[in-house]
Amino acid sequence: MLSAIWEAEGLQTVGIVVLVCASIKLLHILGLISFSEDSVEDELELSAVRHRPEGLEQLEAQTRFSRKELQILYRGFKTECPSGIVNEDTFKDIYSQFFPQGDASTYAHFLFNAFDTDHNGSVSFEDFVMGLSILLRGTVQEKLNWAFNLYDINKDGYITKEEMLDIMKAIYDMMGKCTYPVLKEETPRQHVEVFFQKMDKNKDGVVTIDEFIDCCQNDENIMRSMHLFENVL
Repeated sequence: MLSAIWEAEGLQTVGIVVLVCASIKLLHILGLISFSEDSVEDELELSAVRHRPEGLEQLEAQTRFSRKELQILYRGFKTECPSGIVNEDTFKDIYSQFFPQGDASTYAHFLFNAFDTDHNGSVSFEDFVMGLSILLRGTVQEKLNWAFNLYDINKDGYITKEEMLDIMKAIYDMMGKCTYPVLKEETPRQHVEVFFQKMDKNKDGVVTIDEFIDCCQNDENIMRSMHLFENVL
């Protein structure tokens, strides 16, 4: 299965799939398996954790999750993260469990920075559900905006070839060596060369958000991956 994806769709498409799939693993590790009738509203209001989340009504208005879904998410989040926040080391631990035969630390670093929208070195429950809402329930435009932010490592509004290569190498380190046939070390650079030229339509050496979205929207495989996990919660 993986080898077919590598050959047919390339690392750039796998990157989109891994982005969403890895977020699903986050839900699994948090123990979000089934709905519970118990209310955790009191926990949201009275919790003694170091970081207290926004009220349910506000989060319900800001995301595409229902009140019950937010309660489930919070219970799992608080169980695994009693302090109310997730640091980068926790992210790395999660993805090392997901990809035990590879090195997921660099990809986890990039993904953590994408969730950490206020760049304070931690991911709060609000950060978590806002990002998850986009990845699982957002429009194609919203998902691609989020993916662009992941690839735009230095957050200057552009993706350079070096940034795209850094992400692709991180994906290769995380799962490439576990594929069959085993990918050659130069494979990420080869894929990036092809896909970057396809995206950089005006050949100015950088990819803008408009170029990124336009290219992805015209890629059948990427568009299909956008809808893979919409009903997991």
